[in-house]
Amino acid sequence: MEITLKVNGTERHLAVDVRTTLLDALREHLDLTGTKKGCDLGQCGACTVLMDGRRVLSCFTLAVAAQGAEVTTIEGLATEDGPLHPMQQAFLEQDAYQCGYCTPGQILSAIACVEEGHARTDDEIREYMSGNLCRCAAYPKIVAAIQQAKPQMERA
Repeated sequence: MEITLKVNGTERHLAVDVRTTLLDALREHLDLTGTKKGCDLGQCGACTVLMDGRRVLSCFTLAVAAQGAEVTTIEGLATEDGPLHPMQQAFLEQDAYQCGYCTPGQILSAIACVEEGHARTDDEIREYMSGNLCRCAAYPKIVAAIQQAKPQMERA
């Protein structure tokens, strides 16, 4: 099936099988490999992207269902010559990553956490972020990064 996806502000045309997930369309058809394939069962959050500003598990979303939506991947948060997104900067400063595999999904979920108003307390952040697993257990630093980035994101 011929589809058009708007990814990171750019319309991309591709031919996919109707069963192709958004994750596979991003990684295999568009070469956007920042979005990670973790469990492929919707349980780990490594494949998290934003669709119209809300987090979605791209391994559970069909590519055809993303037509007409604005999809944001980790590659779409900052340009090569521009500053990092405040959440990316906070993850760096708080050392909120270890191996880095889950980091793209964590950052996109963290952005949605703040933008959807779920970052009022540490407990609320932990609850919202509970769908994103980190095998390295960087959870306290992830919470700290969200708290650090929140004021900057709210001003923007």
